[in-house]
Amino acid sequence: MERFAFLKQLAMKYARLPAEIMEDTLFSSVGMDSYDVVDFMLNVEEKFGITAGDDEILSVNCIRDVEELITQCMKEDEAIMLKGIAASQGIAIAKVYKLEQPVLDIKMVESDPDQELAKLDSAFAKTVEDIEKIKEVASKSLAPEELAVFDAHLMMAGDPELRGQIEEMIKNDKVNAEYATEQVANMMVTIFESMEDAYMRERAADIKDVTFRLKCNLCGKIIPNLATLDTPVVVIAKDLTPSDTGSLNKAFAKGFATEIGGRTSHSAIMARSLEIPAVVGVKGILEAAKAGDEVILDALSGEVILNPTEEQKAEYAAKGEEYRKQKEALKALKNEPSISTDGHKVLLVGNIGGPKDVEGVNENGGEGVGLFRTEFLYMKSEDDFPDEETQFAAYKQVLEGMNGKPVVIRTLDIGGDKKLKYYEFAEEMNPFLGVRAVRFCLIRKDVFRTQLRALLRASVYGKLCIVFPMIATVNEFKNAKACYDEARAELISEGVKVADDVEVGCMIEIPAAAVLADQLSKYADFFSIGTNDLVQYSMAADRMSEPVSYLYQPLNPSVLRLIKMTIDGAHKNGKWCGMCGEMAGDELAAPVLLGLGLDEFSMSATSILRARQIINSLSYEEMKAMADKAVNCDTSEEVAELVKSTVSA
Repeated sequence: MERFAFLKQLAMKYARLPAEIMEDTLFSSVGMDSYDVVDFMLNVEEKFGITAGDDEILSVNCIRDVEELITQCMKEDEAIMLKGIAASQGIAIAKVYKLEQPVLDIKMVESDPDQELAKLDSAFAKTVEDIEKIKEVASKSLAPEELAVFDAHLMMAGDPELRGQIEEMIKNDKVNAEYATEQVANMMVTIFESMEDAYMRERAADIKDVTFRLKCNLCGKIIPNLATLDTPVVVIAKDLTPSDTGSLNKAFAKGFATEIGGRTSHSAIMARSLEIPAVVGVKGILEAAKAGDEVILDALSGEVILNPTEEQKAEYAAKGEEYRKQKEALKALKNEPSISTDGHKVLLVGNIGGPKDVEGVNENGGEGVGLFRTEFLYMKSEDDFPDEETQFAAYKQVLEGMNGKPVVIRTLDIGGDKKLKYYEFAEEMNPFLGVRAVRFCLIRKDVFRTQLRALLRASVYGKLCIVFPMIATVNEFKNAKACYDEARAELISEGVKVADDVEVGCMIEIPAAAVLADQLSKYADFFSIGTNDLVQYSMAADRMSEPVSYLYQPLNPSVLRLIKMTIDGAHKNGKWCGMCGEMAGDELAAPVLLGLGLDEFSMSATSILRARQIINSLSYEEMKAMADKAVNCDTSEEVAELVKSTVSA
């Protein structure tokens, strides 16, 4: 009744309605025309803080209709909270920007092959140009390892197999280029998605991304460019391709939320590198969010709140400010040691993909480099394996930049999901389990020798540690070490100065190596655990495959036991053990890893200070007792609860 009385007064004031009007009195019966109704409803919207559509306004016939419309709009405008996965930390409050890709209505049209081939040629050229521009924009804010995905897209756009099949269909069937492209792309995606091999399945996503851009160029459709954002927004999408994420303008893209994805998806990894808040795997976000809605992105707890109340906005603005202050406070730890409350010291170091990333490690208080992914030097090379001088210059720059702090440089880890423009790998049923990393190097010893010579020449400019990836057996490590010894002896015989304190270690990524750690540590100077591969090989689950992503469990007791075996195996022979996978920078995993005795934690540079804050607040002896319990748990969930209850106690 109160609402009716208020609406009646409003109607009398703005539409000059008689005092006798009732809830069901038709506006038309008292002389109101459509202009009067619109004027009245504009005032209703202002007073009640709602927004009604034009059709809804014109369907209003009486005050009862207005009341129902107000109730409906208020219900639609109620705050909606959706849960997802916090992929990149932070808080953002802004308007919704829905990333909606062009809808392509492609039909078969009989066409002149010559004209269509010319059109296809132009579209391929435009596609390559687009990807190169996106890569250029992305290079200003992304590390080389994130940029590598654009190299893969450029390779796909230049793939003669893809182009050849489209051209053949145009010539043979005399169809339009758009239709031929769609048919070939769909066929290739279907084939790749059905393959058991993880690398091949991932290529399906590249085909989709590249061929969608190609089809848009053929159809004259424009793909939204997130680099052109000019107002603060939170981007909402089904998923963000590497092209989308690489184009984000940090000044206006305050964060993003996607319907699908996980912490290890390309978009999540890029978001962390860009330091943009991101929540992924938010089911129902596309349906619930409307362009222009206000949204709160809580990428600390993985929540998205649509149409928040004023109280919620104030609450999360304060939470965001507190998070900002915490980040500022962390800077005070930049030059502090990483040491537990009871005096146990560890090293917190950074992962890098190239020399320019050294600055980020130093700015964030990194105590060294725990992983230099050298394959990006090879992937950036245009027409051949990088020569000795090119590599020497890069390694020298990194070692000098770290000012005597230890630098762990991984030898070439190519194959699997990493391909080269200038080298054709033999076809394998499962490239991830085939000729890759050290296996490739032991076959192509000429390539391996060039890298080892460059590394050893650079060793006099800092504290160098060399690590061989994908080691499975003792003999494999011995063979790689023999190549190192040969390169060293060769340089010394040439009168080239080589450091005496170079350490040569072994990556532990294969369960067999973890089980044999106590034997391997007789020959290796140190271990570096690559948990990304160790977890997926142990669980037989591709971490990039959404249907089995639930099996990617770094805290699973079986994985923790393998990690414990590795650390214990290293310590048995007086060697140190580090970790360079995603797990090393995980806040929930840090207490367990400390308790298991991990000596070095290598992570993205932006995670170092927060990890130091955690380590410096923990008792090593208490974490040891907790870790002993963790390896005897049944599930990863039990381990997570154990960590939370122990650390918060």
